[in-house]
Amino acid sequence: QVQVVESGGGLVQAGGSLRLSCTASGLTFNSYAMGWFRQAPGKERERVACITWSGGNSYYGDSVKGRFTISRDRAKKTLYLQMNSLRPEDTAMYYCAAYSAQSCSYSVLKWGQGTQVTVSS
Repeated sequence: QVQVVESGGGLVQAGGSLRLSCTASGLTFNSYAMGWFRQAPGKERERVACITWSGGNSYYGDSVKGRFTISRDRAKKTLYLQMNSLRPEDTAMYYCAAYSAQSCSYSVLKWGQGTQVTVSS
């Protein structure tokens, strides 16, 4: 059974930083693309960032480019999202996702439960 678990959310002031972490079990972590999504109240879920199975390619949503960095530690089998220069509009539930294949162009295989990020002005 595939499980995806996020951690690291919290409350931070605008301009601050947070790092989210994600682990996945029940699958060969290093063989799948992984991503971060977010959903704010009343808005659709959007993809924040994605990284391919090898870590060789990563993709970002326009609203976070230059501020967020996705990475993966293949030895620790852990996914990260470093979020810098946070803005109130970054406030959302953040979800980690395991894709169904090596590339970010495939569908999501499994979602995590989410971790709340709140940025105060």
